[in-house]
Amino acid sequence: MQRLRDHIEEITSLTDEEFEYIKTFFTLRKVRKNQFLLHESDEVKFEFLALDGIYKVFYIDENGKEHIVQFAKKNWWMTDYIGFFKQNNATMFVECLKEGEVVCLTLEGREKLAAEFHKMEHFFRVKLTNGYIALQQRITLLLSSTPQQRYEEFSRLYPDLILQIPKKYVAEYLGVSRETLSRLYTNDNKY
Repeated sequence: MQRLRDHIEEITSLTDEEFEYIKTFFTLRKVRKNQFLLHESDEVKFEFLALDGIYKVFYIDENGKEHIVQFAKKNWWMTDYIGFFKQNNATMFVECLKEGEVVCLTLEGREKLAAEFHKMEHFFRVKLTNGYIALQQRITLLLSSTPQQRYEEFSRLYPDLILQIPKKYVAEYLGVSRETLSRLYTNDNKY
């Protein structure tokens, strides 16, 4: 749980007593490669913080095509946020791509921590704001850039992920075909 404390303290400091109480709201879970933390139509009980490993959050459309909404790695939060905050069943899947560990937090626990500790309310607000900004940037990039620009931005922002995630998933995330991604990757490695 020290990794959880370190993550929280990137934003706000905690006393030992505060953290001893806060950590009681979180459950540690080991996750194997290809294991699902969440399936479509499941009750969304938890928000997950990746302590390590790599994960993808995705949905499958009515034609059976997979659409990746988010990747997650160390210190990134993930879940089906519509289901989590509205307490609806999931429309997304969360799958582990590289073995790791997560901590799980319920909405009730999150709300209680935010109500009892201004520090935690601040922490969750900063995390939610940063997530919203990243999502808005991703949507803008998808709507107004070329595949080359999307690939370059992904490579710039996540150089470690591009080396660890299967290319088919990177292509799905960028909204391009596997063949287009291969051309972009080949062109990128010429320099």
